[in-house]
Amino acid sequence: MRHVYVPLLVSLLLVLAGCATTDPYTGEERTARATTGAAVGAVAGAVIGAATGSGSRDRRKRALIGAGVGGLAGAAVGGYMDRQEARLREQLEGTGVSVTRVGDDIILNMPGNVTFGFDSADLRPEFNDVLDSVALVAKEFDQTLIEVAGHTDITGSRAYNQQLSERRAESVSRYLERQGIHHLRLASAGFGPDYPVGDNATEAGRAANRRVELTLLPLTR
Repeated sequence: MRHVYVPLLVSLLLVLAGCATTDPYTGEERTARATTGAAVGAVAGAVIGAATGSGSRDRRKRALIGAGVGGLAGAAVGGYMDRQEARLREQLEGTGVSVTRVGDDIILNMPGNVTFGFDSADLRPEFNDVLDSVALVAKEFDQTLIEVAGHTDITGSRAYNQQLSERRAESVSRYLERQGIHHLRLASAGFGPDYPVGDNATEAGRAANRRVELTLLPLTR
């Protein structure tokens, strides 16, 4: 499915202007690299439905609406996501997880240093509280799809990084499901090193690239 990713990179230019991200430590709004990272995250979110095959976004939407979870419509979408964003910012303040709004979507960037140990797909025990906070808000705002994307730096082989990113995304997805998030709301995929947000030539850049992103999308009719 890798061939579907490349054309969508063009959409980076369309979402850059609409990105706003909040520093998880200062609470101040940032742009520049953080904004670029949000745009890359938005593109990764846009292709995750294709990457997950039978768990694609449209199928999940139809299944959830068919199961009685009402979809949002019209002006209700923006307000619903506004309230969810505010709750996420409140719950995740000081955790190291940034909250970014791109249109009606919300992207949570979870850096590798707070999510997983080195070369591992096992969640750090101290990270459970963060995911518990996400699950708490996600259960309150159940008209939302959650797409989990794993990313790595370029260290090591592409094949290994792809596998590691998939396993890490799946670990986060499984944890959220255990906390009561309906499985139809969840999809996970790994993208290896394909969507860097930092310079892989520097340690700081590689650290930024090792991350898991959650994209929360409104369930629309």
